[in-house]
Amino acid sequence: MKKVLLVIAALIAMMAVFAGCGSNNQQAVKKDSSGKIILKVGATPVPHAEILEQVKPELAKEGIDLQIKEFNDYVQPNLALNDGELDANFFQHLPYLKNFDAEHNMQLVSAGGIHIEPMGVYSHKIKKINELKDGAEIAIPNDPTNGGRALLLLQQAGIIKLKDGVGVKATVQDITSNPKHIKIDEIEAAQLPRSLDDVDAAVINTNFAVQANLVPTKDALVIEGASSPYVNIIAVRKGDENKPAIKKLVKALQSEKIKKFIETKYKGAIIPAF
Repeated sequence: MKKVLLVIAALIAMMAVFAGCGSNNQQAVKKDSSGKIILKVGATPVPHAEILEQVKPELAKEGIDLQIKEFNDYVQPNLALNDGELDANFFQHLPYLKNFDAEHNMQLVSAGGIHIEPMGVYSHKIKKINELKDGAEIAIPNDPTNGGRALLLLQQAGIIKLKDGVGVKATVQDITSNPKHIKIDEIEAAQLPRSLDDVDAAVINTNFAVQANLVPTKDALVIEGASSPYVNIIAVRKGDENKPAIKKLVKALQSEKIKKFIETKYKGAIIPAF
């Protein structure tokens, strides 16, 4: 009986060793054929992927092969990061990430802030926000964080009033005053530019506005100020923020070169946050 127990104990120990090896292999640094570390980063096309493209040569000198995978929504990049398909992503601000973590039971964290994209109100039907008629329709993002942010911007513009203290968690149920009887339509953020022909106005995130050839500083009827707390970040799995390749990525993105690129290319529509 003792021999049987010893054999079983030995087998369990061997299984633990092999399991540990498998785990280490999964976490091993991936390299390309030239020996460079492969760093896969998910991003929305504008401006995130455009900004990432600017640091590829610098990272190559550091022995890192930056591979950019583009997404056109705010859900899949976080799911892919959590599942290990990506090493990082670049498309969201911290309030959105925290809300996403809580809703999906994930542990994604910020490795560093890069820029601010002021949210704006756009329209194909009016030239000034005070031209909104009674019963007008305004579209806002349907995700909780950006939806609350959009409602705060509409409050800033004097269109509605919200309950005191609701902040970014505001929902349409928190509207306490709506003198023009505005109808609020909640739509997926990426689809908001396409809704402009169907609604009187839409509150659109800058990345999707720029992608739709809208110029925030010129076309927005109302826009957030530079003090906006919604800094776009590099997101990673908890614990990966201290990996050398991630630190080099953040350092490259927070360089003077990228600051000048953002200021020159986006002309105030996007603001460096470092």
